[in-house]
Amino acid sequence: MEDVLDVYARPYDAARPVICLDEKSKELHGEVREPLPPEAGQARRIDSEYVRNGTANLFVWVEPLAGRRGVQVTDRRCATDFGGVLGHLSDVVYPTAEKIVLVVDNLNTHGPQSLYETFAPQEAHRLAHRFEWHHTPEHGSWLNIAECELSVLHRQCLDRRIADKETLVREVAAWEQARNEAARLVRWQFTTADARIKLRRLYPQIHNDSD
Repeated sequence: MEDVLDVYARPYDAARPVICLDEKSKELHGEVREPLPPEAGQARRIDSEYVRNGTANLFVWVEPLAGRRGVQVTDRRCATDFGGVLGHLSDVVYPTAEKIVLVVDNLNTHGPQSLYETFAPQEAHRLAHRFEWHHTPEHGSWLNIAECELSVLHRQCLDRRIADKETLVREVAAWEQARNEAARLVRWQFTTADARIKLRRLYPQIHNDSD
């Protein structure tokens, strides 16, 4: 926990951007009956019945101090999908960065091994060293700022029926563009000092023999 909080306390450094990455699945639901359009004094009406069209996965990354984020929609959330996102971050989004400071949770796919499942060994080795890895503790995924961004994405874009992957890609792209144009920053307030007070139950209890 303190390792991640110390990362968030670092000043902005364009050469070493702090990137938080997380993922979320989205069920795709189509309409059985065409919704009724709104009328005077009556909101749009949607039938409670829907048809299931499978699921899609969304990888969301955010650079909190730059107000920059991105969303990639995939069919799955396996190791090779995660590796592909890292390759995109390294060589497309941040090609000139000295090192990308990456914060992820401790899911078993969230490590350098996913790069070796995605790329040839020499390329995986190169990419693995492009990142400085930081993992949130078990049951501590709330420390990942990308979860905050996912919450915003859900409220502003995903909290409704979306029928297919193509529509999902189009809608999240529009959301991403608008939010980036507004340069929405994330100002993390919880510090290591706060943790030692508010979460002191998580720390080992040291007893002084002289007491």
